[in-house]
Amino acid sequence: MSKRAVPWYDLLVTLFKVGFADAVAYRGEMFVWLLATNMPLIMLVLWSAVAAEAPVGRYGQREFAAYFLSTLVVRLLTGAWVVWTMNLEIKNGQLAMRLIRPVHPFWMFAAENVAAWPLRAVMAVPIGVAAVWMVGGQYFTRDLRQWALFPIAVLSAWLLNFSIMLVIGCLAFFWQSSFGAFEVWFRLYIVFSGYVVPVDLFPRVLQDALRYLPFRYLLAFPVETALGTISFTTALHDLARQWLFISLALAVAVVLWQRGVRRYEAFGG
Repeated sequence: MSKRAVPWYDLLVTLFKVGFADAVAYRGEMFVWLLATNMPLIMLVLWSAVAAEAPVGRYGQREFAAYFLSTLVVRLLTGAWVVWTMNLEIKNGQLAMRLIRPVHPFWMFAAENVAAWPLRAVMAVPIGVAAVWMVGGQYFTRDLRQWALFPIAVLSAWLLNFSIMLVIGCLAFFWQSSFGAFEVWFRLYIVFSGYVVPVDLFPRVLQDALRYLPFRYLLAFPVETALGTISFTTALHDLARQWLFISLALAVAVVLWQRGVRRYEAFGG
């Protein structure tokens, strides 16, 4: 008598529970990482000091406060660490254990990352509430449609970040390590995503160019949606571009994974 196949959603729930248990077990490391994500606070202090003399573009001190506190919230909620997991498991052979399981490893990696969201929310939600209370609600959008779009933009930003991390992680099949590629990517992200400088302070030519690159859709787009600095129509267009980049990144990740696994198995990984 054959065993009944376990529904895929039950498997995902189990993976989520395991991932959450791991996140709780390593909650100390998680909170250290969260606390280390303090670049927006540093930039808030620096830009506020500059704006004390005169506004920078449309940004005064309160506008900078609203922007960088929102940036911190989005950054806390959209981080992914699958690059480190993939490099380690490909190098030490642990990936083989994932390959024999009935769920594609991409789903496993995603479940492990998503399972940490409750712990991230413990820090991100109070920061968001404090930002609105301290800075003032007038510095955020009053369009309920954009508030409804905001969590979708944040979730999509996480998925885009995760997909790009999958691509970089898959390079470890072909290189000794893909950490170097990640470092290059992360430096570009810091500069062009709006992490240290609001995108609308860049020259117009660069702003237009960034609409056709993935960086702003990882951070600046959700932040601008919350602040109301872009219209709802523009936000919808940006959401479409965001999903275009997600689709492209996932497609590249799948191709690299398929070729990489064949190579991994051929060399007895």
